[in-house]
This record gives sequence, structure tokens and C-alpha cells, in this order.
Amino acid sequence: MNYVYLLKCADGTLYCGWTTDLEKRLEVHNAGTGAKYTRSRRPVEMVYHEAFEEKTDALRREWSIKRMNRKQKLGLIENDGNGGQKEDGLSGRGGDGNVLQKK
Repeated sequence: MNYVYLLKCADGTLYCGWTTDLEKRLEVHNAGTGAKYTRSRRPVEMVYHEAFEEKTDALRREWSIKRMNRKQKLGLIENDGNGGQKEDGLSGRGGDGNVLQKK
């Protein structure tokens, strides 16, 4: 599975990235060995993610999210609203690129 995610940094900024392992990527960011942007903004918290079967779809979505303004990104986080539980403790829908949000 391929994921696009949003992190909330300690300074309140948002960071968007792509990964195949959400938990590992969050650990790497918080260890200071992730993206240069997040190194000085730790700790970071994963506040949103979407799942995709295909890497190319995830990368396209990452690009589109990075082009959004802050208000639009906050809207993604706040408007998940589907409330379903997944096996991994995450709520939402997955696999088809629909919204998932870590609770």
C-alpha cells in the first residue's frame, strides 16, 4: 500500500509526504532523520493520510496536496467525517484513495 500523509509539526506548520509504511516514516521524522524540513520542527504528529494501491496515484495526490493552501489542507484533516475503524486502528476508508485519518 502507498500512502500520502500530512504531519503537524511542533511549530504548527504542516508537512506532506509519501511512504509505504506510515508508522516507520513517522518514527524516522521524529528521530530527526526524515525530511530536512521536519528535523528542526520536532516532534511531529501524523494528522491525516490517504491510501493508494498504485505508487503513481499516491505521488499525484501528494503533488496536489502540496499545491493546496493551509486552509485547504486543514479542511482535509477536519472533514474526514466517516468514522469507520480499520484493523490498524485508523479510521476511514482506504485502498481507493479515499480519506483516512489517524485518530
